[in-house]
Amino acid sequence: MTAPLTETDVTERLLSFLKERFLSGDPHGELRPDTPLLEWGILTSLNTAILLNHITMEFGAHVPFERVDATAFKDVASIAAMLCAAQEDVSARP
Repeated sequence: MTAPLTETDVTERLLSFLKERFLSGDPHGELRPDTPLLEWGILTSLNTAILLNHITMEFGAHVPFERVDATAFKDVASIAAMLCAAQEDVSARP
C-alpha cells in the first residue's frame, strides 16, 4: 500500500500539470495554489474534463460528478483539499 498523499504533494503535482498543459509552462510564474481557476479562464469545460482525467490517472481518484462545482474547483488548493479529504474518507472505511 502506498503512503497517503499530502495536500502539499497533491497541490504541487496539480500545479505542475496545469502549468504544462494549459499555461505553456507558466513562464511568468503566475499560477499559485490560490489562483482563481475559473475566473482566470484556466478551467473551461474542456480543460475541466482533461483535469478530471488527469486526476484519475495520476492519483487513482474518481471525482463524482456532483463534486465538480465552482467551490471544489475554484483553485488548486481547493481541489487538493477535496482529493485528500476523499482519500481520508476511503481510508476510514472498514
